[in-house]
Amino acid sequence: MQRVTVTIDDDLMSALDRHMEAGGHQNRSEAVRDLVRAGLLKEPKLDDGARVCVAALVYVYDHETRQLSKKLVHDHHSHTDMSISTLHVHLDAKSCLEVSLLKGRKSEVEHFASHVVGERGVRYGQLVVVPADAEAGDEADHPHPHP
Repeated sequence: MQRVTVTIDDDLMSALDRHMEAGGHQNRSEAVRDLVRAGLLKEPKLDDGARVCVAALVYVYDHETRQLSKKLVHDHHSHTDMSISTLHVHLDAKSCLEVSLLKGRKSEVEHFASHVVGERGVRYGQLVVVPADAEAGDEADHPHPHP
């Protein structure tokens, strides 16, 4: 491990201390390491588009928008190789939330997500991407058990 000295103003240090307590970190170093890791995961990589990933696409839409539900279902059916599962929740009389689990090349997953979020009537959308090991082989072949 490397030791690094960082100068932080009082307001930022207070925010870091609140983050540390809320996250259950044992000390500031642990909290800063987690924040740095999270920041680096968000950093775009130029050669990253072909890499296989899994992702959660979370979006809220107005189900009364003309043909939107039909378009969203069609979008997912057109990408059956990428769509793993979708959870659908009715938030209120007009709003639905969906969480779609996706797997594929990062560039293709991002393209699909931006298409879905860009549909008229989708009010909110966010994609969370997690790198997947493309060399893992057959899913039934992995070494750990599932309960």
